[in-house]
Amino acid sequence: MVIINNFEEYKAFEGKPIGVSDWHKIDQDQINKFAEATLDHQWIHVNEEKAQNEGPFKSTIAHGYLTLSLIPYLWKQIAEVHNVKMEINYGIENIKFGQPVLVDNEVRLNAKLKSISNLRGIIKVVISADLEIKGEKK
Repeated sequence: MVIINNFEEYKAFEGKPIGVSDWHKIDQDQINKFAEATLDHQWIHVNEEKAQNEGPFKSTIAHGYLTLSLIPYLWKQIAEVHNVKMEINYGIENIKFGQPVLVDNEVRLNAKLKSISNLRGIIKVVISADLEIKGEKK
């Protein structure tokens, strides 16, 4: 884990990798709970039998937004940022879901600091957050 104590330490990572999280397995229970929380019960996510028999992936798949929602959790495994009041997700640019995350796949976060700027005491950080699927090229 990387410990970042101030702007200068953060800035040292600009244009460089910050780190990689541990693998996290997305199981059917987590998919079902996400479906409940978001009211997105599309069969490709929650109906295991139909997904296996009729689905293009022969398996249920995680919601794309479920995988995105794991980024803060996985980020906390990569970096601990000190001396800040709060960290806020300001936005997401260029989201692409390159391939589905099948039930029981493992994902991890590969984070790189694209840019950092000090806006009169508010630090704006742009992180390249790539979610990788264990055993997959994309």
